[in-house]
Amino acid sequence: MNIIKPETLTFLKDLTVNNTREWFNENKALYTAAQENVIAFLDGLIKEMSGFDEALGKIDGKKSLFRIYRDTRFSKDKSPYKTNFGASLGMGKGSQKGGYYLHLEPGKSFLAGGIYMPESSVLKEVRKEISLYGDDFLKIINQKEFKKHFAELDQDDKLKKIPQGFEKEDPMGEYLKLKNFIVVYTMKDEEILDKNAIKNMTKIFKLMKPFNDFLNAPFQ
Repeated sequence: MNIIKPETLTFLKDLTVNNTREWFNENKALYTAAQENVIAFLDGLIKEMSGFDEALGKIDGKKSLFRIYRDTRFSKDKSPYKTNFGASLGMGKGSQKGGYYLHLEPGKSFLAGGIYMPESSVLKEVRKEISLYGDDFLKIINQKEFKKHFAELDQDDKLKKIPQGFEKEDPMGEYLKLKNFIVVYTMKDEEILDKNAIKNMTKIFKLMKPFNDFLNAPFQ
C-alpha cells in the first residue's frame, strides 16, 4: 500500500526548525527515506489518476517531484531547503497547459489544478477562450461539487483593468483580469496520512479535469 508515512511529515517539521546544510547533511538518511516514500506515493497516485486522465500515464513519481534545494540567488530568504515536497503532475511554474499539483507540508498541504504563470501568448489564448465561451466556463466553475471543494480562482497579481484586446464591458471581465487560472483544495495532515489518501486525492483531482480541459482547449 502506497501511503505517506508519519516520519515523512516529521522530517519536514524538523527541517523547518533546522534549515541548515549542516543539519541536512547529518540527517541525509532521513531525507532519502522521506523522498523515497513520496516518490512511491506519487507513483501510486499517478497510476490511479491515469484512470480519468490518460496523459498522466506518461509521467512518473521521480520526475514529477521538485528538488528540495532552494534557489536563493534572488531571494532575501537564504534558507537552503524547501520545507515541503512538491510534485507537478502536468502543472508547474511556466507550464503551458492545465495540470495538477500536489504540495506536502505539515499543516499546509494542498492539491491544485489549472495553469500557473503562463507565458503571455498562452495567457492571451486562455482569456480569448473565456471571453468566447463564458457560459461553458461558468458552468464548470459553478458546478455544485466544484464549488463545494474549491474556493474562488486564485486572485494573486490580478489586473486592475480589462486587458487590451477585450471589450471593457465583457461580461467575463473579472476572469479576464486573472494572470493565473488555479483552483486549490487544502488538506489536513490526517488526510495526507490516511490509508485511502490516494483514492481520496484522485477524487479531488478528477473534479479539476473539466477545468483543465477548458484551459487546454485552445491548444488541442
